Amino acid sequence: MLTSVQDLGRWGLQARGVPVAGPMDEYSHRLANRLVGNDPSAAALEVTLIGPEVQAIHDVVCVVAGASFGLTAGGERVSMNAPFRLRAGTLLRFGDRLRGARATLAVGGGIAVEATLGSRAMSLIARMGPFDGRPLRTGDLLPIGDEVSHRLAEKPIAPLALPAGGARVRVLPGPHAEMFTPAAYETLCHGRYTITPQSNRMGYRLDGPRLTHRGAADILSDATAIGSIQVPASGQPILLMADRQTTGGYPKIATVIGADLPLAGQLAPGDWIEFKPCTRSEAHAAARERFGPFLGSFR
Repeated sequence: MLTSVQDLGRWGLQARGVPVAGPMDEYSHRLANRLVGNDPSAAALEVTLIGPEVQAIHDVVCVVAGASFGLTAGGERVSMNAPFRLRAGTLLRFGDRLRGARATLAVGGGIAVEATLGSRAMSLIARMGPFDGRPLRTGDLLPIGDEVSHRLAEKPIAPLALPAGGARVRVLPGPHAEMFTPAAYETLCHGRYTITPQSNRMGYRLDGPRLTHRGAADILSDATAIGSIQVPASGQPILLMADRQTTGGYPKIATVIGADLPLAGQLAPGDWIEFKPCTRSEAHAAARERFGPFLGSFR
């Protein structure tokens, strides 16, 4: 079981070697918080592949968004993407995972653990954040903040369309495209890759068509962005995700656009991933389409 506390991340400190962390599926994190009336940056639980059992100490309002699970509260079925009240002493159980890889459990008032460097996000690789950055385990107590009565905008926001067995995501070339042979980018954008079992929140190690460098496969370490596709000497790409390191020494052939990162965050080992080239203007339009509904969610 891998369940962690995440908010929108520990931004602004990468230059000092502090990783960002945050949700693998930012869209579902924002949606779950919106549905319980929280600020989008409120901390919630990110559930990966296998869900926990959570017992309420006092009555709370909850929403689960993202990956689809069979959910029961006190033995009664509850729906995804809709608020429900979890009564004091009642168990919320995550049953079979039906689709997707990661779900967000948001609670009205947010998870009120102590912030570290301005964020409540757990960085599992750096061991930073609440509970010393380790995954949650049996017996952990999670304080809940005071519910804030946000008045929601009337227009509903649809849940993320979950991938089934794989996803095609859009990419922009670079920032080190010149370090690869002319055919490498074409190979990336016309091949299919499999997410290997060696993948985690730091990055997805991919298996598929080999990407060839013009020369050496090493660079002076420079900044890494979420969605960067770095390529070591093996030619097998690595897609960097939420728990990525702040800098890296492998050239990056392309970057997944922000609008498609939630889809990538819903993939699991064994799933396939394909990359489709797009333009900057298309990436901007896709970002507005994906995240625009959250602008002005609270009035």
